[in-house]
Amino acid sequence: MVGPVLYSFRRCPYAMRARLALAVGGVEHQLREVRLSDKPAAMMAASPKGTVPVLQMADGSVIDESLEIMRWALDARDPEGWLARDDPALVARNDGMFKHHLDRYKYPERHDAEPERHRGEGLGFLRILDDRLAAAGQLCGATRGLADAAIMPFVRQFAAVDRSWFDAQPLPHLQRWLAQHLASDLFAGIMQRVAPWSPADGAAGQPAAASSSTN
Repeated sequence: MVGPVLYSFRRCPYAMRARLALAVGGVEHQLREVRLSDKPAAMMAASPKGTVPVLQMADGSVIDESLEIMRWALDARDPEGWLARDDPALVARNDGMFKHHLDRYKYPERHDAEPERHRGEGLGFLRILDDRLAAAGQLCGATRGLADAAIMPFVRQFAAVDRSWFDAQPLPHLQRWLAQHLASDLFAGIMQRVAPWSPADGAAGQPAAASSSTN
C-alpha cells in the first residue's frame, strides 16, 4: 500500500474536516473518493462500520473517526498551531445537538420531522457561535484552529439548506466567518473534484497534495 490512504466523500462534513487537517498539516496521502451507495470492499474491510472518513496506514492500522484523524495529522505537523485552538466541549455540542437538528432540518422526510422546528433549534447554536466570533474573529482566538475546521463544514451544510433564509439572519460574525473559510485556498484545495476510486484504478488513489497556504 502507498499510504496512508484516506477513504472520503467530498461533501461529507466529517470527511471535510479530516481533509482540512491533513492538508494544513502537510500529510501526504492517497485520496480514495467513494460512492456512499457503492462502498468499496477495501474500505469495508478496513472499517466495517462503513462511514467516512477512514484513514488506513501503510501498516494496515486504521483511524475511522474524523476528530481522531484530525488530531493524528496535527500531532505529526501543526504549522498553524491548530491544536492550541480547540474547544472539545463546543465541538461535542456541534457533533451532538447541532448535528441532530441539522439532519432533521435537511432531511425531514427521513426522520418524520418538522424542519422549521429543527431549524430554530439549530439557530440557537449558530447564535452561540456568532457571539464567540464577535469576540475574537475565530472560535478560539484571532486565527483559525481545530475548532473552526471541525465545526465549519456542518455550518456550511446548515446554511446551504436555505441560503436565502440563512443570509437573512442577524448572524454577521458567523456569516463573515463562514464566507472567509469557504473562500480560503485551504478549503478550495480539499474540495477539488476527483473521480470515485475503484479497485481497477490500482492500489493507490489520487495523490493528495498538502496545502502550504496560510489563507
